[in-house]
Amino acid sequence: MDTEQVKIGVHIRKMNSPGSPVYRMSENIVPAALILVSSFAGTALIHFYVGAVILAVGCTWWVWKVLPQIREATFLRTTAYVLESDAHFDQMWARGMLSLYAKLPDGTERAAANRDDWRAFIRSLHGIF
Repeated sequence: MDTEQVKIGVHIRKMNSPGSPVYRMSENIVPAALILVSSFAGTALIHFYVGAVILAVGCTWWVWKVLPQIREATFLRTTAYVLESDAHFDQMWARGMLSLYAKLPDGTERAAANRDDWRAFIRSLHGIF
């Protein structure tokens, strides 16, 4: 993986859910709560239209700025977690949260998901790279 011959895929939605070992509630809840509280405050203190504008701008900010950061942070935490030990990798592989991908020197592509044996996939690439 260090040479980027084999890439790991992470099911971000599953890994960024409560119960996952890499889930961080604060990174998901705080920005959304900030948007909603600001929108309610704008509506209550100023006018309905101000609250609607705050909500629209906040949702745009959430989609374009916050979600990509959450996705990247979840991916990095997940890869660090699963590469920490074989037991962690096996556990997340069995749950269907990981996949492996390799592009061979001849241009063919191979992938393995939870139904496949990841060890056999890596062994099949041994003499190729």
